[in-house]
Amino acid sequence: MGRMFGTDGVRGVAGTELTIELAMKLGQAGAYVLTKNREHKPTIIVGCDTRISGGMLANALMAGICSVGANAIYAGVVPTPAIAYLARKHKVDAGVVISASHNPMEFNGIKFFNGEGYKLSDQLENEIEMLIKSNMKDVPMPTGSGIGKVEYRLDIKDEYVRFMKKTVPIDLSGMKIVVDCAEGAACYTSVKTLRELGANLVPIHIHPDGTNINANCGSTHMEELRARVVYEKADIGIAFDGDADRMLAVDELGNIVDGDQIMAIVGNHMKKQGKLKNDTIVVTVMTNLGFSLMGEQEGLHIEKTKVGDRYVLENMLENGYNLGGEQSGHIIFLDNNTTGDGLLSALQLLKVMEETGEKLSGLAKIMEVLPQALVNAKVPNHKKEHYMEYADIAEAIAALEAKFNGEGRVLIRPSGTEPLVRVMIEGKDQQAIEEEAGKLATLITNTML
Repeated sequence: MGRMFGTDGVRGVAGTELTIELAMKLGQAGAYVLTKNREHKPTIIVGCDTRISGGMLANALMAGICSVGANAIYAGVVPTPAIAYLARKHKVDAGVVISASHNPMEFNGIKFFNGEGYKLSDQLENEIEMLIKSNMKDVPMPTGSGIGKVEYRLDIKDEYVRFMKKTVPIDLSGMKIVVDCAEGAACYTSVKTLRELGANLVPIHIHPDGTNINANCGSTHMEELRARVVYEKADIGIAFDGDADRMLAVDELGNIVDGDQIMAIVGNHMKKQGKLKNDTIVVTVMTNLGFSLMGEQEGLHIEKTKVGDRYVLENMLENGYNLGGEQSGHIIFLDNNTTGDGLLSALQLLKVMEETGEKLSGLAKIMEVLPQALVNAKVPNHKKEHYMEYADIAEAIAALEAKFNGEGRVLIRPSGTEPLVRVMIEGKDQQAIEEEAGKLATLITNTML
């Protein structure tokens, strides 16, 4: 069995891979590891996205939390970054989010935050995992008054709305915004926040039924949003994913503005105001080459990490930076929140538009997005880390790199959350790199099955 925790918590198909038994054990082990040195009765805040399996897993998780003597506060459906904020605000011992983010509805996941609102280190995740594998060896199970209790606080999401309005106090009157909430956790908080800030709002995909989260909507399916922005003659379109920790935008012409471009726009604005620490933005190796070129032109230092917003955050904390993120729209504004926050990112982008008076299409010209092709190769989950052990795959990658001869790059990596190997190729000719990426992905799938 491979490592239980991926790059963003524990994920799997709810009911078969992510079972109620596993959720309960994660509740027990997580609560024990994160609170074992506390002298008081610990409290953990729990939230979920709109998936049908959320309630089932939340109740199993909270049963585990209470069984080791910790209390649980159930916040219901809230964005992932709201749990990070609320854990800090209420000075609880930890936070847990039940979500599989942008994945299809049959998947779900469990991710932990510590009391300061940060995702857990590999070391702490390993400790939780070892405890589960040891069947909770030496973990005391209290009885009587020692058992924890569950408090239901479905109103607590309004505290996050108030925090967002206070953090980025802007006047959106006169700005027409189409917002796609992906039938997910953003449906209440993002609509309420943007409306209360004065936006002329056109919300779409705000009727979750438990099975439609991310279905042809949100930040992974932006076709409808692009068309709607043009039809409505809106100033901007905003797309969240299922748990609202990432955000992508659409300009007034219907063009997608991705995470790289958003960081370029907001980062340069912050630099001009003297608010970008060390004039540095932290990104991952998947970031478009055009971002590095933009950094050179604008006098920005670009730090690169391996893929995953947790590694971006680690770099930011270690070096004192305050802006970082991923092309996918996970952006961390460390002065305001401790994790990627889609609503916060949207407000920061809107703030630049408000303060400069420029249209988004004009602001996005600050960087040229070089052609990039990303194709997923489906492979068995237990094999995805070992693709370079297959001679045919290693030789094909080497041959492609030689062919590009410095005028492009090939980046292959296993997904941290799905049974996929991601093939990303950058170059000058979109059609050519798409063909090459497709061929390489097919080779990887056929070779590793």
